[in-house]
Amino acid sequence: MTLRPDLAIIAANVAPGSRILDVGCGDGALMAALRDERGCDARGLELNADDVATALERGLSVMQGDADTDLADYPDAAFDYAILSQTLQTTMRPHVVLEQLLRIGTRAFVSFPNFAHWRVRASLLWGGRMPVTKLLPLEWYETPNIHHVTIDDFRAFVKARGIVVEGAWFLNRGSRTTAAAANFRAEHAVFLLRR
Repeated sequence: MTLRPDLAIIAANVAPGSRILDVGCGDGALMAALRDERGCDARGLELNADDVATALERGLSVMQGDADTDLADYPDAAFDYAILSQTLQTTMRPHVVLEQLLRIGTRAFVSFPNFAHWRVRASLLWGGRMPVTKLLPLEWYETPNIHHVTIDDFRAFVKARGIVVEGAWFLNRGSRTTAAAANFRAEHAVFLLRR
């Protein structure tokens, strides 16, 4: 199975045999790869019932739940990694969700679409409309994205909270790009964080 580019980065940087909580795990593709290829004990939390059913059919341990409310039920340091891929911008209180991730996991992977990418800026500047792109495929009234975060916003956010960035990867059209001008050039970002 081929993983989405951000998930492939996460999978490649998780230590073998780790305990994982994938929050917003979707159909469990990342969890299955971590279990099968890295020998990880992967658990998941997913809001969408159809995705939960698909993950369960894969033999994965997934619970239906909401990142905004259900992370408080997990004990401190229960996982080596807490993962939140393309979900941060859909949560009601991203700052609380991030704090919970870093409480539950020793480290946290967070990936998100960059709303400052040049194509997004151009769409707003020249068309005056919210963009529809491969990474942001829905019209503004259908999108689950309620917090339009940029790479520079996220960097400032973690710095202000004393959160350590252990790694950062930037993607453009599914391929890695440099950190230089990432806020303008990258469509997507992946961060590895710890307290």
